[in-house]
Amino acid sequence: MFEPSWEKLLIVLVIALVVLGPRKLPEVGHSLGRGIREFKNGVTGATTDLAPAAAVQEPAQPSAAEHS
Repeated sequence: MFEPSWEKLLIVLVIALVVLGPRKLPEVGHSLGRGIREFKNGVTGATTDLAPAAAVQEPAQPSAAEHS
């Protein structure tokens, strides 16, 4: 399917440089990096918040043999 390589990354960077220009490209990179960092922190925070809830075990259901 899609295998990342240095050649493909270079092509994407050259196209971004042509489209955005040398002045705007660092700003876009900085904003993109900040967004990815915030997303990772949000996912980590959600995982940390949900971990105690996942550790709580459900009470055992009585089996059919116990009712007889």
